[in-house]
Amino acid sequence: MTDALETALAGAAAAARPVARTTRAERAAWLRAAADALDAAAAELVPIAMAETHLPEARLTGELGRTTFQARLFAERLEQGRLHDVRIDHADPDWPMGPRPDIRRTQVPIGPVLVFAASNFPFAFSVFGGDTTSALAAGCPVVVKAHPGHPELSRRTAAVVSAALSGAPAGTFALIEGEAEGAQAVRDPRIKAVGFTGSTRGGRALFDLAVSRPDPIPFYGELGSTNPVVVTPAGWASRATEIATGFAGSAVLGSGQFCTKPGIVLVPDADAFLAAVPELSAGPLLNEHIERGFRAAAAEMASAVTVARGSLDDDLAPILFRANASDVLKQPDLLELEVFGPAALIVEYTDVPEVLSVLDVMPGQLTGTVQGADDDPDGPELVARLAEHAGRVLWNQWPTGVTVSDAQQHGGPYPATTAPLTTSVGTAAAQRFLRPVAFQNVPTAALPAELS
Repeated sequence: MTDALETALAGAAAAARPVARTTRAERAAWLRAAADALDAAAAELVPIAMAETHLPEARLTGELGRTTFQARLFAERLEQGRLHDVRIDHADPDWPMGPRPDIRRTQVPIGPVLVFAASNFPFAFSVFGGDTTSALAAGCPVVVKAHPGHPELSRRTAAVVSAALSGAPAGTFALIEGEAEGAQAVRDPRIKAVGFTGSTRGGRALFDLAVSRPDPIPFYGELGSTNPVVVTPAGWASRATEIATGFAGSAVLGSGQFCTKPGIVLVPDADAFLAAVPELSAGPLLNEHIERGFRAAAAEMASAVTVARGSLDDDLAPILFRANASDVLKQPDLLELEVFGPAALIVEYTDVPEVLSVLDVMPGQLTGTVQGADDDPDGPELVARLAEHAGRVLWNQWPTGVTVSDAQQHGGPYPATTAPLTTSVGTAAAQRFLRPVAFQNVPTAALPAELS
């Protein structure tokens, strides 16, 4: 174990108790201080991010704003006492199953959290992204494993955040680097939970490490999703141009490097849909590693279905693939083949029952979307089927652009995530790093503040 890793882990372990015993107001102040510091450093951070990720200034500026907004939202909810699921049962001598004691249930911090930063959101899902913010709000020290796709940005962001958290207990926040160091940290008994955003392959390997420890720990991994969209017959008949245009904007947003990109679109008429989709263009991908992955996944998809638009020989031009629902049902693995980048599979179906057959073999997803019409007869059943497989179901909107709010759900059954009962976006994300404890007949002076 490197000295840097040991220092980070030892610091987090030493900070666990003092951080857990801080007040909600203190933690809210930390989050606001970090948000203010990041906003103040935008003129320095955004150019570094542009150089390391190929993302444009406007996108990165907006993403940094989202990052600091979510920190302030968590701070506000902390002060309002809305992050803990508090339940109080007062003593009741007439309780039907016998006299009931006074029982008060709250949640306590789980302990030091390891966060793996993502490549595609260098601010919002990175060093001070949603996992870090929600863990700090919960009262947990955080060790962040930097993503190699933007190392200088990670270091500089960590320096800004560390300075802003100077009033927090020593060891509250730290940055580590290196694949081996990340794996070692997952196995280390001082880490009590892990947050991860990345590939299915990498996330599954780390998940296996986390659950094979002598003391298995929660691993909250966001892995892969193809985000199916169903265009109903009535929807296509009434909104064809709107649907095709909306798809085009969503599919290549951020060069298709969003985890919620609509990667599979089921349509009643593939010829008409492809003809209606406007010309697609995309900027460069984040880095060479992402580009190699895109080319490999696109080649795998092309070996099984038809390339309807674009070419694997083009210089990262957007690609639309085409297949029939009957073919997909014979090759259901296509439904989880995520081509991370500017590409999507258009699937033509013959009738809605065939769509339902496809959805029934769909693996877990972050999102599922219905593009329908007013009073669409197929809408209710399609929404219900998608809800069986996805963490968020949309109607006549597109899944990219995940807002940060109290009701947001960014998760889903495997392989979308390893923890389908939780979300990594929105204020409910703090629940991942809180452990329920019931206090029975405990004197008021000894109770946590929210229970007294």
